[in-house]
Amino acid sequence: MTRRICSLWLPNLAIERWASLSGAPAEAAARPLVLTVEGRHGPLIHAVTLTARERGARVGSRLTDARALDPGLEAEAADVAGETAWLRAAARWASRWSPLVEDDGSDALRLDVSGVAHLFGGERALISDMEARFAAMGVSARAAIAPTAGAAWALARYEPEVRTATVDRLAQLLAPLPVSALRLSPLATQTLVRLGLKTVGDLAGVPRKALARRFPKDAHPLDALDRALGRRPEPLTPLPDDPPPRALLPIKEPVVHPEAGAQALNLLVPRLAAELERRKLGARHLFLTAFRVDGTTSEVQVSTSIPTREPGHLHRLLGGVLERVGLDPGFGIDAFLLEVRWWERLDSAQEALVGEPSGEMAVAALIDRLSVRLGPAKVRVPVAVESHLPERAAGWREGIDTPLAIAGKPVVADKRISSRRREGEQVPARLLDSPEAIAVIYATPEGLPRRFVWRRKVHDIARAQGPRRVAPEWWRSASTARLRDYYRVEDGEGRRFWIFREGLVDDGRGGAPCWFVHGLFD
Repeated sequence: MTRRICSLWLPNLAIERWASLSGAPAEAAARPLVLTVEGRHGPLIHAVTLTARERGARVGSRLTDARALDPGLEAEAADVAGETAWLRAAARWASRWSPLVEDDGSDALRLDVSGVAHLFGGERALISDMEARFAAMGVSARAAIAPTAGAAWALARYEPEVRTATVDRLAQLLAPLPVSALRLSPLATQTLVRLGLKTVGDLAGVPRKALARRFPKDAHPLDALDRALGRRPEPLTPLPDDPPPRALLPIKEPVVHPEAGAQALNLLVPRLAAELERRKLGARHLFLTAFRVDGTTSEVQVSTSIPTREPGHLHRLLGGVLERVGLDPGFGIDAFLLEVRWWERLDSAQEALVGEPSGEMAVAALIDRLSVRLGPAKVRVPVAVESHLPERAAGWREGIDTPLAIAGKPVVADKRISSRRREGEQVPARLLDSPEAIAVIYATPEGLPRRFVWRRKVHDIARAQGPRRVAPEWWRSASTARLRDYYRVEDGEGRRFWIFREGLVDDGRGGAPCWFVHGLFD
C-alpha cells in the first residue's frame, strides 16, 4: 500500500483562538494587534492579525522594532500553553480521519491517511471535510496529502493550488518552492539563500560534500530533501494515550483479611485525589480492583452525581460499598488498584463568594451516599421532559445520572409540571400518575361542568375557571388523538381539582367527549 501523509496546517490558530475568547471575533480580528512571547532581548511577536501584518508587523521580529515602524500597534501576551493544549485536544479529535495523528509543531497536525481516503469519498473530499470542520469551529485550515510528511508539509504551506501529490510528481512539485519549504532552521535557510540556493530545485543539484563544511552532520539540508522525496524514512509518532487516573498498591505478602480492602483505601484514595488534582479532573465512576494470587480479580464500583476529587467523600463512598458488597480475597490478594474509568474536567472553584454556600455539593454528596447504601435505582429525582402534555412533561431519573441544574432547589417526591408553563397559567402542585375518568353533568356539550363523580363521591362544582386548550402531540400520538380543554374547579367543600374534557362533539375522532381529573391543588 502506498503511504499517504496529510499535513493539516492551522496558519492563524493563535489569533483566531484569541479572537474567539475575546467574545467579539470580528472586531478583535480587525484590530492592529500582535501576540507576544518573552525573548532573550525583550518581547517577540508570536502572531499577528491581518491589520497588523498590513502595517508591517512580522512573526518572529521584536516588538520594539515593529512599534518603531508603527507606534499604534497593540500588543497582548500570547497563551502558548493554551494553544498547545488546544492543539493536543484537536489531535485526539482528528482521529475521526486517521488512527495515527501527530502534533506537528505549534500550528499543524500530521495524519497517516493511508488506505482511509476512500471512506470519505477520496482524498480531495477528505481534505474538504477537514477544512470545513475546522472552519465550523472558527479556525482556518489548509491541508495537503503526499507520500511523505515533508512533502505534505511543504505543499500545505507553499503550494495552495496543489492539494494531493503522487511519488512520480514530488520532485517536480517541490522544485520551484523556496528552500524554507524543507523545514530548515532560519539560520540554515539564510545560509542557503546567501549561497544562491533559493529554491528546492537549486539545492537538488548540489553535491553533498559541497555543503558538508557549512552544516552540521545532523542538520544537512540534503537530508531534509531526501526525507521530503522519500529517500530517507520519516516515521510518525502518535500522541500517547492519556492513561486513566489510577493508584496502585502492591502488597509484598498476600493478604486474606476481610478488612484489607478498607485499609488499602487509606493509602489509595489520597494518591488518587492527588493525581486528579494534578490533572484537574473529577471522578464520576471509580473501580476498586483486588488482584488475587491465582490470577483472578474481584472488584467493586461506585459512581458520583457530579465530578469530585474530595478525598473524604470518595473514601466514604468506597468504604460504604465495601461494607455492603465486600471483596472476596480468595487464596490471597497481592495488589489493589483504584482506577477512575469516567472522569470530567474539574477546575478549582469557589462555591460561594458571600454568604452561605448554595448547597449543591451537599445535595450531590447526599445522593451519592444514598445511592451506595440503597442502590442507584432507588434514588431518583424528577426531571423535566420536552412535552406540553402534563403527564409527559415530568419524569424520573436516577440521581447519579442527573446533573444538578440549580443548586439548593428542593428535590420533591411528587410529579411536577415542567417549568415551561405559559405566562400567568396556574397549574396544580400535584399530578396523578395518569388521568382518572370521572362522570360529569353539564348544561351544554360545550359548557362549564356542574357536577362530577370521582372515586364514588359526588362533587358539586361551586366555581370554575377555564378552559385552557391543549392540542395533541400529533408527531407522537395516533391520528385519533383528541384535544383537551382544562378547567380549574372548586367544589362546595373548598376542594380544588384540575379536570379536562378530552375531545369535542362531532370532531370525527370518537364518540362523546370524556372527562378526567388530572391534578389536585393544595
